Amino acid sequence: MREIDAELWRLEARRTELLSRRGQLLAGLRASGPGGGGRADTAPRVPPAGPPAPSTAPPPAPPAARNVLLALGGVLLAVAVTAFTLVSWGRLGIGGRAAVLGALTLLGLGVAAALTRRGLTATAEAVASLGLVLLLLDAYALHRVALPEAGGAGYAAVAAAVTAVLWAGYGAALPRLRGPLPAAVCLAQLPLPLWALSAGGGPYAFSWALLATAAGDAAVALRCAGRGRRAVAVTALAAGCALGVPGLLTAAVLALTARGWAGSAHSAALLAAAAAVLLYAARRLARIAARTDAAAPAAVVPAAVVPAAVVPAAVVPAAVVPAAVAGLAVLVAGGGALRGTGVLPEPEWPVLGFLLCAMALGAVPVGERSVAAGLRLASAAVCAGAALWALPAVARLVLGPLGWVSRVWDGAPQGARAAVAPGLGWPYGMALPAVLGALAVAAAVLPVVLDLPYRVAVVLLLALVVVLLAVSVSPVRPGAAGPDTAGSGPAWPAPVTALAAAAAVSGWSLAEPAMTVAVLGALAAAFAGAAVAARASASVGPVVAVAAVLWSGAFAAAVPLALGAPLHRAAFAVLGAAVATVPLAARLRARPTGAPVECAGYAVAAAAVALTVAEPVALSLALALCGVAAGGVALRAERRPVAAYAGGVLLVLAWWVRLGSWEVTSPEAYTLPVTIPALAVGHLHRIRPEVSSWAAYGPGLATTLVPSLVAVWLDTHWPRPLLLGTAALALTVLGARSRLKAPLLLGGGTAALVAVHELAPYVVQVAGLLPRWAPPAAAGVLLLALGATYERRLRDARRLRRAVGRMR
Repeated sequence: MREIDAELWRLEARRTELLSRRGQLLAGLRASGPGGGGRADTAPRVPPAGPPAPSTAPPPAPPAARNVLLALGGVLLAVAVTAFTLVSWGRLGIGGRAAVLGALTLLGLGVAAALTRRGLTATAEAVASLGLVLLLLDAYALHRVALPEAGGAGYAAVAAAVTAVLWAGYGAALPRLRGPLPAAVCLAQLPLPLWALSAGGGPYAFSWALLATAAGDAAVALRCAGRGRRAVAVTALAAGCALGVPGLLTAAVLALTARGWAGSAHSAALLAAAAAVLLYAARRLARIAARTDAAAPAAVVPAAVVPAAVVPAAVVPAAVVPAAVAGLAVLVAGGGALRGTGVLPEPEWPVLGFLLCAMALGAVPVGERSVAAGLRLASAAVCAGAALWALPAVARLVLGPLGWVSRVWDGAPQGARAAVAPGLGWPYGMALPAVLGALAVAAAVLPVVLDLPYRVAVVLLLALVVVLLAVSVSPVRPGAAGPDTAGSGPAWPAPVTALAAAAAVSGWSLAEPAMTVAVLGALAAAFAGAAVAARASASVGPVVAVAAVLWSGAFAAAVPLALGAPLHRAAFAVLGAAVATVPLAARLRARPTGAPVECAGYAVAAAAVALTVAEPVALSLALALCGVAAGGVALRAERRPVAAYAGGVLLVLAWWVRLGSWEVTSPEAYTLPVTIPALAVGHLHRIRPEVSSWAAYGPGLATTLVPSLVAVWLDTHWPRPLLLGTAALALTVLGARSRLKAPLLLGGGTAALVAVHELAPYVVQVAGLLPRWAPPAAAGVLLLALGATYERRLRDARRLRRAVGRMR
């Protein structure tokens, strides 16, 4: 108020001064007259003074930062009070503490009410939060003084219930406060779960407690959402989800693991009750959406997530989510009951029970469209799960050959079944090709089913890859009207199937070194030939070109490894295959395969570098070669900026790896060789006026200052802090004199952090002499003071920002 009064006084003084000046100017204009070279009636008219026009500017944003400061101040004061009560208050007994806490609680709640009546809502929220903490401490003190024999969990349940009721009443009495009612909702989550724990009722009782609390949250959310209490509704919704999800999961686990009629019936009753609550919530949301002719106010799911046959709407309203969860609960209850009671024996038949329940649920007629969509979505999910359960053979067929990676060249297996998944076997029968239903997949499975010899199976699968590639690059494919064009539909199945078969036969070939080299070389040649044949195709060409590069890299690694070379030396053969793609990509840059070949080459180069990680010298050489290759890529005008920077980074990394191999630990040895040329290049770029000091000097300075600052905080000696602090101070002075923002801020920040590092031990020593509650209390008071004087501090910060913003 004093600041506002002073500002009004200054405005009034300025207004009086301007009015006096206006009168003087008018008198001068009138005195000039005809003899003065002008007429009084031709003088410019000055409008009379009056109240300013109403402002059309938008209202200022709410003081969110001030509220954050006040909230943090209240939290820190609450922590200080808690520590003061529980730890450092040694002269008073627990009874005296309880009396003082009760008085402080009443005082805090009364102060919050008084502040609310005066319009200081933000400060009242902070004081009210402190009052809630004091109320909880009162409950703790009451337990220690009057009810020490009461059980901890049971007393906590009763205390949470009473506190929630009291706090809800306090929030209802002060409706301008937004915090008490959501806090009361949060406290209301504790009584039933704590009671279940204190009673020792087991998982069934705990699940009932969680689901009952979640049902109450749903009722509160639906009731408050229609009355405009958004904060309470959101809090209740979040709390209901937080408790309902573990309650449902517990009930589902109980239903799936129950044995006998009693356990199955109990778990089914749990899930049925939860489903009833969810269906009620879904119907309420659907009716709200029908009344407003729009989607419900909760989240919506794009229809692309759900098949159009299930939910044809453009968006899925929020009623679908609880309806779908309710449907899943009903299906788990029904299928679990059939499984637990022994109606459908294990292990295969329970899946049939779940599938039948899902089909029955999908046929149930429901009035609300969104609720029906949710039930159908649950039914479709269970049907999809049953379908996935029926196809484990495909996963073993596709992923099983990768098991040879850990058993490379152990020797040829006895047959195709043993080659599919080493050590796992093949427990599937002759009906598998009919179940899969595709000729190409059946052709890949047939050698396994017939258990053909290993080499015969590999040759057949390799021949299948060649046939599929021939079909892919054929000018006229079955079902296609003409040559392949970009985006034609029939172009994808054949090459994708060829890739899957190639991956499988590559895994099979890992059993023997000669077979590995032969198969990888044949696949590389086949994909390369297909890439040449399909070079004009925008759909098939990139796929087979990328595959050709990848398998060429694999073949380049297999040859030296088969000859006995170590892994880090074989990496340079892979790197040679990757470097060969640089001129090839430059030649193909106008074709659809140019960019994919270039990206595949980068992937192969990354794999080659990864193979040298165990040998630092080889890793340094590989990074240097990659940097040189990046320089070759930079010869292309469209790749020059990115490739040049990438080449520089790779060469720097090569130098760093070599320093590491020499056991150099000082970070300045790594950073200064980068900082000096970076600053030189930045200084050359400063001749352009649009280049700021951050762009010119920021990266170079940060390259040395940041690692050295980290080393200072880990260093116990004095030379590095002294040198870094001196350099940072010099940078700060240089930036201030030259009006350069980057050196000023980076140097000043570094100098400040070095000073903090040097002063930290003494601050810790002084802080150790104070009571434990004093630091958080002081911080809380400081934050409350900052929140109260936030506007003045904001003006100071803006003034400082304008001063710094005028720098380059």
